[in-house]
Amino acid sequence: MDFTRLFRFLRDLNKNNHKEWMDAHRKEYHTVRDAYKKWLETLNAELATMDPDYEHTPAGKALNRINNNLLYHPTKPVYKDNFGAVLDKSPRKSEFYIHLGISECFIAGGFYRPEKNILTSIRDAIDYNGEELLKILENPNFKKWFGGGLYDDRLKGNPKGYTKDHPHIDLLKHKSYVVVHDLSEKEITSPGFEEKVISVYREMLPFRNYLSKAITV
Repeated sequence: MDFTRLFRFLRDLNKNNHKEWMDAHRKEYHTVRDAYKKWLETLNAELATMDPDYEHTPAGKALNRINNNLLYHPTKPVYKDNFGAVLDKSPRKSEFYIHLGISECFIAGGFYRPEKNILTSIRDAIDYNGEELLKILENPNFKKWFGGGLYDDRLKGNPKGYTKDHPHIDLLKHKSYVVVHDLSEKEITSPGFEEKVISVYREMLPFRNYLSKAITV
């Protein structure tokens, strides 16, 4: 996969973010997109080998649309400046997300702003056994890969049903349960990037398994 070409296309698109330019360069878009989809399929196979519970997500389903939704966000550009893909995609399972863009690149996993019943289930799990989640988050190796801890998206007050003296109130306040590993463009365009993604997946698995178990038990 020529990731340098992918970033070059995104930069050109960002400078010419309108339908006329995209129509004139649609062949290049399809070439880059299809190469990335092929790479995602290879990654699918590799992740399935190392994780017996991995859910194969066809690349076409994994890859987000490059068009912004202007109906709900009319002030956004017509096209995104990134290729985002959600792998290991299954109902009621935490996600594994790869984001390659010109403004930021990262790998993330978990639940971002989940629906109410999922959020309630996660909080119930923390209430019952928050120590297990803390142990995962405080593991030195985990902190090495996801040093920022949980993505900072929290309530100002306490969630309904929990008091400020709850031993895990800081965890319970979160509206999103996500960890992030930042990437550089140099890492992505260098040999061994696929192995890096697999390593991130492996290190993130205990966290994602905790969340998935929380909403299925």
